[in-house]
Amino acid sequence: MADETDTPDETADPTESAASGAPVAYGAPLTLSTDDQRVIHPTREQWLLVASAILADGYRMCIDLTAVDFLTNPRRPELPAGVEPERFEVVASFMNHQRRERIRARIQVPADDPTVPSLTTLYPGADYLERETYDMFGIAFDGHPDLSRILMPENWEGHPLRKDYATGAIPVQFKETN
Repeated sequence: MADETDTPDETADPTESAASGAPVAYGAPLTLSTDDQRVIHPTREQWLLVASAILADGYRMCIDLTAVDFLTNPRRPELPAGVEPERFEVVASFMNHQRRERIRARIQVPADDPTVPSLTTLYPGADYLERETYDMFGIAFDGHPDLSRILMPENWEGHPLRKDYATGAIPVQFKETN
């Protein structure tokens, strides 16, 4: 007989309202994307607790994890009241296969301390996603078992997807035409 504590209530709705009346899910502010997908906005300090609650609610797969650098982009998607925008945003998407639902998390990450707790203890598949995000954006994941470069050479300087990363120029050789 299966232990009932291992099986989350698949009909549970973790959405509630804060004292302000704003929607909250898993203890974090909740918004809807343009395609009506639920988006939660936990702080870095809440991140592991929120991710644990998501996992307990049946979201067994972290299907994507990346970052966005808003340094030169004034068209940031709207944030709920009380969530302060930062230069970087870590974006993670999760899937609940039994309910056929997805949920996205957007965590604000300041430029002067680009760190976020690692999900690898909860979602082992986040290993390479976090490494890629570290490699391309320079966001470190505290507690990651092997936070090393995955796409760029180990001795590479900088993080190519940051908006302030200098773009190089490769001289183009044209054939002389007569």
